[in-house]
Amino acid sequence: MSLIELLALVGIGGVAGFINVLSAGGSMLTLPLLMFLGLPPQVANGTNRVAITLQSITAVGSFHRMGHGNLLVSLHLAVPAVLGSLLGAWMATRVADAVFEIVLVAAMIGASVFMLLPQPKLDTRPLSADRLGPVIYLAMFAIGLYGGFIQVGVGALFIVVLYRMLKIDLPQVNVFKVAIILVYTLPALLIFAINDQVRWGMGLVLALGNIIGAFLAVRVNLSARGAQWVKWITLVMVAAILVRLVVY
Repeated sequence: MSLIELLALVGIGGVAGFINVLSAGGSMLTLPLLMFLGLPPQVANGTNRVAITLQSITAVGSFHRMGHGNLLVSLHLAVPAVLGSLLGAWMATRVADAVFEIVLVAAMIGASVFMLLPQPKLDTRPLSADRLGPVIYLAMFAIGLYGGFIQVGVGALFIVVLYRMLKIDLPQVNVFKVAIILVYTLPALLIFAINDQVRWGMGLVLALGNIIGAFLAVRVNLSARGAQWVKWITLVMVAAILVRLVVY
């Protein structure tokens, strides 16, 4: 890797880690970056999981030290997500490059559209295990399946289930989100590694940026205006990447 490539991985990784913890869409930046740096789509997909794993460890540890989180409920939600993730990662290791690129572009467009939608103001309340049921567990399996396959924009799906369906506030959505992602990403990473679809050097450099971004994100309480700036900056960057992907 050249110096420019190293700086790009750390810089974009930092932005992605920040966005992933507070919102959604970080992988819309890092996955195309890895592809632009020469990795085949499936290898980029596997390599991205190194950064996601270490970023999630950082975020979960930081939230725990700050007194946030609910281990019991997180594990209840993570079990079906792990099952889905195993299936999704297995599918991702076997899909053709051309098909994966089409799915990537479609996922980025879909996640971008979701980010443009206004979030309704809901009466929220704490989440406990007795509020979980078959529909929620099935939704977690579906999120794990999607996350195991591609990960791009998975935070938007957590907002649908945790905020809109279970009606927990957005800061707590972020706490549960990073915990569940950590648990389901570990087996997915193992599947990609077994299939030789992880480049550890690039993944660890990218992870350095993600860790820095995640570390900062858990200490930031964004105002409404600040959250809007993060969203629009992300969308501008994603739009540029989409143009590059389509004409690549």
